Amino acid sequence: MKNKIGFNVLAWSAAVSDELKPIIDRLKTTGYDSVEFFVGAPDESAYKSIGSHVQSLGMETTTVFVLGADENPIDPDAGVRAKALDKIKWTIDRSHDLGAKVICGPYHSAFSVFAKRAPEESEYERSAEVLHKAGEYAQQAGILLTPEALNRFECYLCNTMDQLTHLIKKVDHPNVKAMFDTHHANIEEKKLGEAIRKIAPILGHVHISENDRGTPGSGHVPWDEVFSTLADVGFEGSLTIEGFTRNDPDFANSIGVWREFSQPWEMAENGLTFIKAMGAKHGL
Repeated sequence: MKNKIGFNVLAWSAAVSDELKPIIDRLKTTGYDSVEFFVGAPDESAYKSIGSHVQSLGMETTTVFVLGADENPIDPDAGVRAKALDKIKWTIDRSHDLGAKVICGPYHSAFSVFAKRAPEESEYERSAEVLHKAGEYAQQAGILLTPEALNRFECYLCNTMDQLTHLIKKVDHPNVKAMFDTHHANIEEKKLGEAIRKIAPILGHVHISENDRGTPGSGHVPWDEVFSTLADVGFEGSLTIEGFTRNDPDFANSIGVWREFSQPWEMAENGLTFIKAMGAKHGL
């Protein structure tokens, strides 16, 4: 399989610390090519330590993060938008410490912050301005930014590939592309294959996530359609499993994960087998 396959360690923890090293080691022996980390923990030295460890194993890294209400790129207050840019730059620095080449997540706007109305064009323009400046900073670090569309219950600016395409075209920077997450698309898109084709020209990263965030292949996401379309459009980026558990209660509570869908290692082992089988079936 030519695509790299990754696993997001949020299934265990939102922290970046030495406690992840045995997990990373086992992901390597399981057969993963890359590891995805949540950037948020304040201990900056830990990012370099973990990055060096991943590099020593010959693995790659990607990262994900979110922004809060006081650092919202679409806020009318220029001071709030400046905080958003500062947080994105800090995340780029920490991702660089980890050796990451891709940063994904819904940082086009603040996570779970709603205006009780539909998105306005001025908000896309403000987001695009912040992301363009972030793209300039990311370019210096050799990092690709891939903002993510989320379902309607977690954000309102970008729920669909139509909206995400509109935003990324406004950003107009080579280091800012898009990501596709099968969990969110399962909620918001009519046809996942059509959605992938729509975003394909600017697609930089893909999350392989089941409809309930459990083990890929165990739910009702139309996986044959997803993998065949990714093959048809020639996607060459990483396919990263993002599944959630209650292992890290604070993180789980923040995203509304109230029950267990799959145990982390069951998700990692069976998910890898599933992706490889689908890749072989569809020529990825």
